[in-house]
Amino acid sequence: MGTFLFVIGIIGWHIGMYGMFKKAGIESWKALIPFYNTWLIVEKCTIKKYWFWLQLIPIAGQFITIWITIIFTMHFNRANIIHHSFATFLPFVYFPYLGFSKNEKFYGKSAFDNYKKPASREWIDAAVFAIVAATIIRTFVFEPYVIPTGSMEKTMQVNDFLFVNKMSYGQRIPKTPLSFPFVHNLLPMSQKASYLKWIQLDYKRLPGFTTLKRNDVVVFNFPEGDTVINLADYGSARPYYSALRTLSFLNPDDIAIAKTGSVRGINEVRYPDEATLKNVLSDNDLILVHPYDKADNYIKRCVAVPGDKLQIINGVLYINNEKAVVPENAQVTYQITAEKKRYDLNDWQKEFDINIRNDQNYKEQRAEIEDQLLNSGTAAVSLTKSDSAKISRIPGIISIKQVYDSFMPYLGQHIFFPFDSTNFHNSLDNFGPITIPKKGITVNINTKNISLYKRIIEGYESHSLEIRNDGTIIIDGKPTSTYTFKYDYYWMMGDNRHNSQDSRFWGFVPETHIVGKATLIWFSWDAGPRWNRIFKKIK
Repeated sequence: MGTFLFVIGIIGWHIGMYGMFKKAGIESWKALIPFYNTWLIVEKCTIKKYWFWLQLIPIAGQFITIWITIIFTMHFNRANIIHHSFATFLPFVYFPYLGFSKNEKFYGKSAFDNYKKPASREWIDAAVFAIVAATIIRTFVFEPYVIPTGSMEKTMQVNDFLFVNKMSYGQRIPKTPLSFPFVHNLLPMSQKASYLKWIQLDYKRLPGFTTLKRNDVVVFNFPEGDTVINLADYGSARPYYSALRTLSFLNPDDIAIAKTGSVRGINEVRYPDEATLKNVLSDNDLILVHPYDKADNYIKRCVAVPGDKLQIINGVLYINNEKAVVPENAQVTYQITAEKKRYDLNDWQKEFDINIRNDQNYKEQRAEIEDQLLNSGTAAVSLTKSDSAKISRIPGIISIKQVYDSFMPYLGQHIFFPFDSTNFHNSLDNFGPITIPKKGITVNINTKNISLYKRIIEGYESHSLEIRNDGTIIIDGKPTSTYTFKYDYYWMMGDNRHNSQDSRFWGFVPETHIVGKATLIWFSWDAGPRWNRIFKKIK
């Protein structure tokens, strides 16, 4: 649909220019030659020639072209904001009107020179320019982002404000180009979509300065965020696909209550099958479908790139059979055993430089850890390796050791990708081995491994998939035993390894969902500025 509208727009634009050129005394056929046509407009309207060359700049140049055509319409004595809006947003309709309507004619430079812009228009133009410029920068150059959760601690902390470089891996052309400025997928103070779906463009990415490498910290669109439960406390935090896998959701009697505010504490019920749960959500208008570029933004570390073999053994990550690089500030869970007494974690921070969730967001967790050490002498704590070594030397500490899957026995196979308890037995600390899909590579597919690729085939690469009772796999109506990947894929994990919703829970991240590289923390806040984190480079 997006491609069709784009073609119609191009045809309409050139047809309109054909008629407008004729009225302006320029040979009409020249309007059909790309770039040469705008060169002639620049000459006819006596616009400085450097503007022609500036329009060749990728992306930003498109807005200069729009400005050049607006100047052209002003020579038709059409200078108010309504006409300029038509020239900007509906040129494929407006330009044919100017070119072929008997009521319109070319007045030339006199019409442009005699136009006096009112003060109100000056303000409007300034505001429009500011919005357009900021939107271009935000969409194609860099975008500010704030860390909402602790999944990347201690590399990044809650309320770190950072810049995401969208040029590093190449600017991604928006799939949904028409949206409310300065917001992502929902309107402010609302659960309503902030964008229009009737124009959607195919995936395209301009050449970047570098390729996505292992250990890059990356912002991307949440892969399972294309469909969300449209309630404040659900969205990506409690994904729709997870609800389908567990067949649990709010009791239908509580949905009306949930729509009025927070859903925390409302009982959930088990549904007999996926179809019933889908019907409950649909009947209550609780499903919101996002294009991939409007799915929620996530930030993680890319630990494996296309073609890599990945495996986790007892919490140790292996890439291509070698131990992966461990980020300096990565956290895992340690079990502290200590003498039963009151410990002050704030004192640990001051005296031993131990940072245990030491910010306002985790006051309750710190108090809980202190109570556990007092009452039972044990506590599970997320720590960096260096902090765990410091704790072992604190008076009263008996032992501290890293713990693995045993501390989360309630997490079943329906939680971990690829959600296939028959053929896979994955967990937080023991996962794989799996190979990360690579563009152009063909793999054998069968009933034992299809769960790895089902989401890719149906969701990311838009094919129909059927698995018959006899084990035959049907893609786009044809039986097959192989599949060739259309895109590259990546594996993302949080540095806070035991407190991160990442690829272990939802699988591969396609190249289409990559937003940019996290490069710099420009500000950080916790009841006041964290001065030691401001202008800190992200590693």
